[in-house]
Amino acid sequence: MKASELRELSITELENKISEAKKNLFNLKFQKASGQLENSMKIKNLKRDIARIETVAKEKEIALQKEEIKKDNIVSKKKNKSDLAKIKKEEVKSKKTVKSKKEEIKK
Repeated sequence: MKASELRELSITELENKISEAKKNLFNLKFQKASGQLENSMKIKNLKRDIARIETVAKEKEIALQKEEIKKDNIVSKKKNKSDLAKIKKEEVKSKKTVKSKKEEIKK
């Protein structure tokens, strides 16, 4: 199976393909040990297919993790902006109270 075809599948479908391919690999190895396997290249090709599927699955997992990190960063930036706005409001209030207290002292 080509990597481009594998990229269209979901992670769960890829995991199912991996487990299916590993079962097939086990059967091929068993056939080889018992002398029933005619073409030993099937084992090599199946191992490559498994590696290809696992690589695509890992790529998808990394992409999902990056998306989650981006979402977390956006949320934290929004929180930081709102926190900064609150701090600025508090600073303005404290400056006003300091000014009013200075004016009261002058009077």
